[in-house]
Amino acid sequence: MATKIQEGGLLEAQRAQLQPPKMYKVMLLNDDFTPMEFVITVLQRFFSLDTEQATRIMLKVHNEGRGVCGIFPRDIAATKVEQVSAFARQHQHPLACVMEEN
Repeated sequence: MATKIQEGGLLEAQRAQLQPPKMYKVMLLNDDFTPMEFVITVLQRFFSLDTEQATRIMLKVHNEGRGVCGIFPRDIAATKVEQVSAFARQHQHPLACVMEEN
């Protein structure tokens, strides 16, 4: 947004420097009860991944304890976390979805 500042009779336009939004990683955390097929379904449904990508992330969650599903601006990341958590609760799975600053 441009603002006009008057100095000594001159008007100068100054532009505000916009910073890109902070980005957040959305991650799934491993547990011993959620079926692998359900995790793949979540990744496909909420993160628009194909079967191969979803399987790769699911295995990362399973083997390493957590896996990154995507990187988003804060509002979108928070919405994805809430959607995944609600879907898991609805299907009675303890799947945990969290976000952290990238």
